[in-house]
Amino acid sequence: MTIRIEICTIEHVCELQEISYETFNETFKAQNSPENMKAYLEKAFNREQLETELSLADSQFLFIYVNHKVAGYMKVNINDAQSEKMGVESLEIERVYIKKEFQKHGLGKVLLHKAIDMATEQHKTNIWLGVWEKNENAIAFYEKMGFVQTGAHAFYMGDEKQIDFIMTKTIL
Repeated sequence: MTIRIEICTIEHVCELQEISYETFNETFKAQNSPENMKAYLEKAFNREQLETELSLADSQFLFIYVNHKVAGYMKVNINDAQSEKMGVESLEIERVYIKKEFQKHGLGKVLLHKAIDMATEQHKTNIWLGVWEKNENAIAFYEKMGFVQTGAHAFYMGDEKQIDFIMTKTIL
């Protein structure tokens, strides 16, 4: 199995949109209403929104490939691009999604290690992320990777208010 990480650019917007829809549906479709899923997907992953996010200097998308096929992606933010004011010493992992067919192969761990490397290179001391309180598998994974819950914030799936746990990892 050959694994490669590559920066996603504006030229990849269609591929990013496709994998965003696919992985978000795979992860959350069963626990949310079709109306709320549709509303969220149309808002968060429309082409214009993704192009805007791709153009931000303090945000970066990374594709992870397995044997030359896109298996997932990660979005990281620093400075004012962070979705919460966590300070200039922090790097946010806003999204980590792996296609179902590639899960349980260590790809999430590879992406998290990449985020840690990026944070270290940029002299950040904290990495943080938000994870839905009902996503027990993801919470257990992040805890195994050294993240601890440090707070919570609201996340809207369509018109439904949900709670994301904020999990943080200190890096040296």
